Amino acid sequence: MAARHRVIKKSPSEVWAVLADGTRYGDWVVGTAASTPVRGEWPQVHAAIEYEVKLGPLSVTNETVVRACDEGRALELEAKAGPLGTARIAIEVRPWGDHTLVVVDEHPLQGVGGLLHNVGVEALIQLRHRTMLARLAEVCEMEPVSRLHSAPTPA
Repeated sequence: MAARHRVIKKSPSEVWAVLADGTRYGDWVVGTAASTPVRGEWPQVHAAIEYEVKLGPLSVTNETVVRACDEGRALELEAKAGPLGTARIAIEVRPWGDHTLVVVDEHPLQGVGGLLHNVGVEALIQLRHRTMLARLAEVCEMEPVSRLHSAPTPA
């Protein structure tokens, strides 16, 4: 199971403010250069962001769709990666004393990623999550509280 967790030294509402801003995914999601909301109000169910992945001079644009949202607590996403398939990414935000415990759980759903899913792929996902959670912590912990609370929230 590709689940990983990290304590972030900010309140759950401050961490959620970063997750609830569809334009910020490029700041903390590994491999994402930029993200733009394309459908709906992020992070409401069925809302989508388009994200860009750059590999040297090449860039690929894909989409992530919100499949479930328990505002302030949990976000389930389906990341589409073209011919590689799709992945389910669940992010939980839990109070942890004065801080926040963030748990990320990712599994391939369809396509090549699902067919080739094995222990080696799980290890790569774990490494990606370690870096991603470190980047999320850095973004959250370095932001002034006023900026975190001014992030867009669902209606």
